Amino acid sequence: MGKLKTVKAVAKRVKITKNKKILKKTAGQDHFNSREPGKVTRQKRNQNTVAKATAQNIKNFIPYN
Repeated sequence: MGKLKTVKAVAKRVKITKNKKILKKTAGQDHFNSREPGKVTRQKRNQNTVAKATAQNIKNFIPYN
């Protein structure tokens, strides 16, 4: 079997930690944020872990050791 290639579109959007957790940026933070409460804006600055079903798909797109 040949070498597996990374899907760059996915790799740009997620980060894999040392313990193999997958983090993603919260959606909807580009514009139209003035209508939201400050609490929501602050929460969107943090990165979130991805659900298990989604994480399995992402791991197939990003081969790593």
